Amino acid sequence: MSSRFRRPTRRKQEHTSCCTGTSMANEIPEFPFPYQPYPIQEQFMKALYGALEDSKVGIFESPTGTGKSLSLICGALTWLKDFEERKRQETADLLQEGEAVLSAPTTSSSASSQNSSADPDWITDFVQKKSERELVSKIKEDEIKRKKREERLEMIRHNAQLKYAFKRKSSEEDETLKLLQLSKGGEEEEALGDAEEEELIVAEYESDEDSKTKSKFCGGADDEDDDLVEEHVTKIYYCSRTHSQLAQFVHEVQKSAFCQDVRVVTLGSRQNLCINEDVRRLGSIQRINDRCMEMQKNRHEKPPQEEGAKRKRGPAKAVCPFAGATALQTLRDEVLGAVSDIEQLVTLGRKTHACPYYATRLAVPSSQLVVLPYQMVLHAATRRASGIQLKGQILIIDEAHNLSDTLSCIHSVELTGAQFCRAFSQLRQYSERYKSRLKAKNLMYIRQILFVLEGLVQVLGGKVGQNPQSQTTQPGTQLLTINDFLFKAQIDNINLFKLQRYFEKSMICRKLCGFVEKYAGSGVTPHPQMPRPQTPRPQTPHPQTPGGLNKENRRTEGLSRYLQALQKGPPAPSVPTGDQQGPAEAEHVLAASPMMQVEGFLMALTNSNKDGRVVVHRQGTLSESSVKFLLLNPAVHFAQVLTECRAVIIAGGTMQPVSDFKQELLFSAGVAQERITEFSCGHVIPPGNILPLVMSSGPSGQELEFTFQNRDTPRMMDETGRVLFNLCTVVPGGVVCFFPSYEYSRRTLAHWDSSGALARLAAKKKIFQEPKKANQVEQVLGEFSRCIQRCAADGGALTGALLFSVVGGKMSEGINFSDDLGRCVVMVGMPYPNIKSPELQEKMAYLDKHLPHAAGRSPGQALIENLCMRAVNQSIGRAIRHRGDYSSIVLCDRRYSRPATVAKLPEWIRSRTQVHASFGTAFAALRKFFVEKKKQQAV
Repeated sequence: MSSRFRRPTRRKQEHTSCCTGTSMANEIPEFPFPYQPYPIQEQFMKALYGALEDSKVGIFESPTGTGKSLSLICGALTWLKDFEERKRQETADLLQEGEAVLSAPTTSSSASSQNSSADPDWITDFVQKKSERELVSKIKEDEIKRKKREERLEMIRHNAQLKYAFKRKSSEEDETLKLLQLSKGGEEEEALGDAEEEELIVAEYESDEDSKTKSKFCGGADDEDDDLVEEHVTKIYYCSRTHSQLAQFVHEVQKSAFCQDVRVVTLGSRQNLCINEDVRRLGSIQRINDRCMEMQKNRHEKPPQEEGAKRKRGPAKAVCPFAGATALQTLRDEVLGAVSDIEQLVTLGRKTHACPYYATRLAVPSSQLVVLPYQMVLHAATRRASGIQLKGQILIIDEAHNLSDTLSCIHSVELTGAQFCRAFSQLRQYSERYKSRLKAKNLMYIRQILFVLEGLVQVLGGKVGQNPQSQTTQPGTQLLTINDFLFKAQIDNINLFKLQRYFEKSMICRKLCGFVEKYAGSGVTPHPQMPRPQTPRPQTPHPQTPGGLNKENRRTEGLSRYLQALQKGPPAPSVPTGDQQGPAEAEHVLAASPMMQVEGFLMALTNSNKDGRVVVHRQGTLSESSVKFLLLNPAVHFAQVLTECRAVIIAGGTMQPVSDFKQELLFSAGVAQERITEFSCGHVIPPGNILPLVMSSGPSGQELEFTFQNRDTPRMMDETGRVLFNLCTVVPGGVVCFFPSYEYSRRTLAHWDSSGALARLAAKKKIFQEPKKANQVEQVLGEFSRCIQRCAADGGALTGALLFSVVGGKMSEGINFSDDLGRCVVMVGMPYPNIKSPELQEKMAYLDKHLPHAAGRSPGQALIENLCMRAVNQSIGRAIRHRGDYSSIVLCDRRYSRPATVAKLPEWIRSRTQVHASFGTAFAALRKFFVEKKKQQAV
């Protein structure tokens, strides 16, 4: 190929970094902000633009209330538009250059090639021309596809006639479908039972040893689906923690200048997006997933073409009426043509008679911005199932202050002995019911799963053939490496990787769930009551063991013994559940299958031995005992994300301490220091609108140090009550008080109730407490807000309301205590985690062993401090939600005055923090702060 004509490449030398300050300020275009941005918002967008341009891993800290979401949208989408324009220009230049090369005479190139090659000139010219023609053709095809996509989307946006025509066509199809259903009458009902029974049976399994051909579990796509598949364009993936946060982000996009010309897709689960009422009414997400996938498989299955082939009896298998190729293609274009959240997607799907779940996934390749929850992008298996490709893409992780904990939680699994026994009993009954219809390979793998479940129950000190509620175990906690756990459970000879593939390909979990729910109350029970003979050990050695030479003979031998046992053994007896649990609980137990959690646990055991631990926790009975896989190194799962993505932006309101965050998640994942860039900004509020105080002692001179030894003493509780009472006399509106734990909150409030301190507080402000149930939070917040408004209007003895909450609880994150709702946030003590927790001790030991020590402290000690201060920062960040807001923050503990602790506060709080040794000076500063604010409001 000619050296003058190469594939498009990104020319980094033409675009210098903007992460080094203001060097790119003149080169970056104006950001289309919906209003005049604050200086810190402009700095944020410029830093973000530079990080994306230079393929960085960026850590961005912007306090809540500073317009972080809008800054992310404008900065990232401005870069994407510029990138696409540069790419289009490069493509056009290369296309023009390529056509010029093809049309130019070849005499010179032939003469030069004669000296450098032994091939005849005409062969060299032909090969060169052929490769250049192919590349020109490829560039032209890509350009044609891009133009067609843009034209189609433009038509969808502006051609109301087309929308009306399709809506009319969908309505006609709806009527036709209803008539067909009515004409079938009772014919379908007669064969419905057989059809449902067939769907519960695992299809014939072909392992990798048997065949390299296409698995029967993956039906081939129809020809009509070819138009649905598109290549992935460069895009931005935005993920956050909750669906409400994602919906808020989408609404910000809708308010931005990009709303009309950016292709946005919001991804969700089938449970959130399904519009097929027959499937939705199944209720459980497992049954919804199972039924949906079966319908998709039925749609792709083709009838036998061979002459004389037998046709299965029964009605035609059900297919989803909302999954037609034409309808999905049209809804895909509708999704790309307008920015929509989950609720709007469902409404759009009903209008167009097309499935939003599959339409959104079809829209992902050509989308420019994909909005999705953490799980879909941080968990590899979920990522694959959702069709997400991170190679060369941009990933923005918002609300990432707990990213390390989130990764650990996503990849950690815990199951109880009751769940293991229930899974064993259900799978045993499934295999016995369908033993004559299951293929030999399926029976062998089911046998292995039963064997593994038996070993897991034995680790907890129980037996699978008995009711776990009646089996007693020796209380205690044991922490094991993965290898030691496998040996202890005697399942080290099982190839978990092959078992994992079987779970994925056979969909045994979904089949079992459907089986249990279909036959609940008809003999299928959670646990066998009577003892059963122990399951014989399967004769399948690990492929790497010496015994692997005769593995086929051993498998056959073990399978034969198993089939004989099935023929001789009695059916699994039922166990009455009425004595153990209430009707509602019993119904729930019968309806649920824990096999998916078992699959997740077995998948977790395939992690490296050094990266995880297994906690075996025995609690008196087998039913309450549990086994938990604990991921110690979240960086191992984050590394693939960091490697594949062009750039990763980790954003949050409070990202401190950044140094430890980088060490645990970035350096451990192999990210070089030069690839990391950091940005942190202050708040938009004036310096005088916030007053952070460290209070080291109380009104009576009692030192405030809420250590485990001191905090439960009556003297310390009484002093805390006096501190709060004095604060309530000068703070208007709402006061939010955070305790380190629910238990300490309960004990303290009980003491104040008996001593009369609670009544004195109630005379100043009405008392509210954080509710125990999550669905009551909105109600309590509503009453809290209305009470403050009434008190402000009445001007009586009550000056507002006092809300008692807990660090890490329902009101410490995602709740806005703006304006009068949070004029003062009080932090009682330091919320250190339980140092005696086996899981935490193991995590500390792992960090001490694998991470470097710094500043005279071990990584394990740093972890304890970081967990505490992250929780503090998240709680105190509930106040100050906009530029005109003001609030005070009172940190009640002498230990907050330590320089190392103050350094872990967000910069905009740290720079204004006052440390007071005596209560008098702290109280005077607080009184002065609110007196001045009252005067300013009067003016």
